[in-house]
Amino acid sequence: MLGILVVHKPQGLTSHDVVNQVRRKLGTRRVGHAGSLDPMATGALVLAVGPATRFLQYLPLEPKIYAGKMTFGIETNTQDAEGEVVATRNVPYDLEAQLLELLPGYVGEVHQIAPMFSAVKRDGKPLYAYARQGIEVERDTRTIYIDEIQLLNVEGPTAEFRVVCSGGTYVRTLAHDLGQDIGCGAHLSALTRTDVGKFSLANAVQLEDVAHEHLIPLHEALPPLQLLQMDAAEEVRIRQGQTLKISDAMDMRFVGLLDQAGRVFAVGRAEKNRLRPECVIPAEALVEVG
Repeated sequence: MLGILVVHKPQGLTSHDVVNQVRRKLGTRRVGHAGSLDPMATGALVLAVGPATRFLQYLPLEPKIYAGKMTFGIETNTQDAEGEVVATRNVPYDLEAQLLELLPGYVGEVHQIAPMFSAVKRDGKPLYAYARQGIEVERDTRTIYIDEIQLLNVEGPTAEFRVVCSGGTYVRTLAHDLGQDIGCGAHLSALTRTDVGKFSLANAVQLEDVAHEHLIPLHEALPPLQLLQMDAAEEVRIRQGQTLKISDAMDMRFVGLLDQAGRVFAVGRAEKNRLRPECVIPAEALVEVG
C-alpha cells in the first residue's frame, strides 16, 4: 500500500493528530505529512502513505494558498486566536485604506521571524517549549516569498484576505506584522489552506471518510516532475544503485522512473546525460493503487 492522500484537516486537530487517525484507518504506521497546519487552521493537508513517504520531497507542493481573517486591535502571545491576549489598542477608522496601502509592500521577498509558539527548533528544542516556560529566545530572520495577497473585505476590526505564498510562511506572523505596521496590533482569527501546489482542498477527502481508494498513485501525484519509462534491464540496474547513461539531457534535476507496468518505482537525479538513482521503492512494496 502506497500513495498520496489529500485530507481536509478539521479545526482543533494538530497535523500529527490527523496522521495518527489516518494510520488507524489505513492500518499502517508509515504515514507522513508534507507541511503542517496549526490546530486552529483548516484545509488541505497532503499526506504520504507507505513507501511514498520517501517521495514527499519531490511532490509539487508550492505555492501554498490560504484564505483567512485578521482581527486588528488585539494581540495574542501565539499571534492567533488560540493565544492569550497580551495587548489591546484602538483600531484606526481608516483600517481598509491603510491595509490597501501596506499590502503591496508584502509582495515578493518578505523577512519573517518565527513566532515563539512554533515548532522551529533552537538548540534541539522547539520554540514552543521555551514559550511555555515564559522564555523568549532570539530567532533568526527567515526569507519567504509572497506571490500575491488580496484584501477581500473589511468589516469593523476584521479583514478577510487571500494569500499565495511559499512554503515556510507563517500567516499568523503576517497578521502580526501588519498589526505592528498599522500600530494597533493584530492576530490571525481564521485560516483555511485551499491549495498546496497542485493539490486542492476541492479534491480533498474528509478525515472521517479516508479509505484506501482515496490514495493517489505516484505517477499521478509527481507531475509536473518528468516521468521516464525504464525497460526491464534498466529497472534492475537502478535497483542495484547503478547510474544509467541516457541519450538526451533531461530538462529537470529529478525524474520519476516508471517500471514496465507504468508505476513509479524510483526517482533519479539527472546529470547531463546520466541518471543516478536517488530514491527507490523495494520491489516487494510496489503495489498498484488507485
